[in-house]
Amino acid sequence: MEPLPLSEPVLLILVSLAEAPRHGYSILKDVTAMSDGRVTLSTGTLYGALRRLLNDDWIERFEDEDTSRGRQAYRLTANGRRHLQTEVRRLKQLTRVASLRVAPRER
Repeated sequence: MEPLPLSEPVLLILVSLAEAPRHGYSILKDVTAMSDGRVTLSTGTLYGALRRLLNDDWIERFEDEDTSRGRQAYRLTANGRRHLQTEVRRLKQLTRVASLRVAPRER
């Protein structure tokens, strides 16, 4: 079963976690920043996506030692990084083809 293509919100969540492990609120802020405010996730959407990514072994949960409250943080697994890299390659190829086809043509 091929899990791609990814929805834009899921792609942005994975890209956020590719940079560094994050807590849920940090992911929300990062996704909004990366999309210039175009994608704003509700907490329900975020945690639903995180749950699916956890179940598929694309991310893992761990206890962040930097906080006294023991909040949960998330990070990419090797499996998740592989899937993200595959999706990035797919999008690059698609963008390359689209750029060639929509470029102004000389008459």
